[in-house]
Amino acid sequence: MTSKAMKPRQAAAIPQFTSKDYSSFFLAGALCCTITHGAMTPIDVVKTRIQIDPAYKKLNMLTGTRYVIATEGPRALLTGFGPTAVGYLMQGGAKFAGYEYWKKKAVESVGDPEAAVKYRTAIYLGSASIAEIFADIFLTPLEATRIRLVSDRTYATGLVTGFTRLAREGGMSELYAGFVPILCKQIPYAIGQFTVNEFCHEIAFRSMSEETRRTLSSTSKFTIQLGSGIIAGFAAAILSHPADTLLSQINKGHGPKGSMPHRLAVLAREAGFRGLFAGLGPRMIMTAGLVSGQFVLYGAIKEALGAPPGMEIHKETSAVV
Repeated sequence: MTSKAMKPRQAAAIPQFTSKDYSSFFLAGALCCTITHGAMTPIDVVKTRIQIDPAYKKLNMLTGTRYVIATEGPRALLTGFGPTAVGYLMQGGAKFAGYEYWKKKAVESVGDPEAAVKYRTAIYLGSASIAEIFADIFLTPLEATRIRLVSDRTYATGLVTGFTRLAREGGMSELYAGFVPILCKQIPYAIGQFTVNEFCHEIAFRSMSEETRRTLSSTSKFTIQLGSGIIAGFAAAILSHPADTLLSQINKGHGPKGSMPHRLAVLAREAGFRGLFAGLGPRMIMTAGLVSGQFVLYGAIKEALGAPPGMEIHKETSAVV
């Protein structure tokens, strides 16, 4: 009975996405990321301060927020909003559209969706990683600007002045000084985000009959998206946090001179295990909200744009969703 119900899914063909489809994927990814990252700016400000400012080392999310407001005023919680919104607008579009593109290409290289099920983990990991590499070309200089604004209150007044000063004083080498550590941070982040989300959906759907899944209510679909996103967010935060800490240090100018691997090794040794995971609690909260919000918004925006569903290569199904 089960195999009979699964047969139509296994016979599904690889979808042929057009340039318009990928434009919709890009726009949906751009909007979902800039909205969620922009909304999380206050949490990110406190998290970054805890990572790099000695005055915040012993503070948690709540006490750190109170300290920022008491010493700098409420507006300080929005420091870096400009580069965050613009940076993740570009990065989000490239990441989500890229993931759809590279996952489809990987399935095509295997042959068909049914055969791809066997290699789905490698496909998830590879697609997320490649998409993130290209996305980080857009993100890195704006992330460097954001961290400078957050870590040095007197550096500049906003995105344009901060970016201009960084480019003028340091050039391309300074704008992309954090490219290697940001890859070390964002690739594990993307792997946790997409791969764990895929497997959470697979587990949820595996317990359902095809008829149940086909008739899921909007509330049930939202609950699965939200729950999967929260779990994926926790995974993304844990996997990427050590590199996130080192990135903050690099962009503030900490560490010795020399090659990037040498600087990262020295900073990691100085920080130690506890130092590398400083601020993990606030970041897990932030990332769970980010990732779950992104997947919910991404699906809703794609639907509103009339975009086709992406590929699904779960163990018991091989279709498009």
